[in-house]
Amino acid sequence: MIIILGLVILVAAVIAGVAGVLANSGHAHAVTHFAVFGYHVTGSTGTLLLYGIVIGALGMLGLSMLLAGARRTSRRGRDARRGLAQSRRETAAVSQDRDDLRGQRDTARAHTASTPADDGTTGNGSDPALRGPSLPERLFGRRPAHPQAAPQPAPPASQNPAPQPEPPAGQAATVPAGPSAPAE
Repeated sequence: MIIILGLVILVAAVIAGVAGVLANSGHAHAVTHFAVFGYHVTGSTGTLLLYGIVIGALGMLGLSMLLAGARRTSRRGRDARRGLAQSRRETAAVSQDRDDLRGQRDTARAHTASTPADDGTTGNGSDPALRGPSLPERLFGRRPAHPQAAPQPAPPASQNPAPQPEPPAGQAATVPAGPSAPAE
């Protein structure tokens, strides 16, 4: 609605300007003794009106560019403030989660420290054998072998690879497609 109203006002101003320039032309409407910034304007009052219209249009163009720049700057500032507020909310949520996890960890440690172990001592976590799995162990599901654990038995002979026959002396040995062996 505002665009249509602005367009109607613009068309009315153009019609009034053209009518004023055409009605005030000729020798009967001569301009005498009129100077702007040391420049003497000659011609008719219609020419003077035309100059006024052009200067007014340039002034409006400059004003609209100034306001557009101010609007863009304020929009960027508003977006930055909105982003900062969202970042602060996210930081507060993450901090709250971190504090909750710390509280759970401290509660679990206190519970573990006060719980008696199988041998009658309290499991305070100082013995590596009494500690739970580390973070990488929990993430990847691997538990290292206990340092005092017995060596693992060799796999059955049915799982060992079959020995490869030796190639004749004149032929080059072919590399099997299986896992590579270390170079000697």
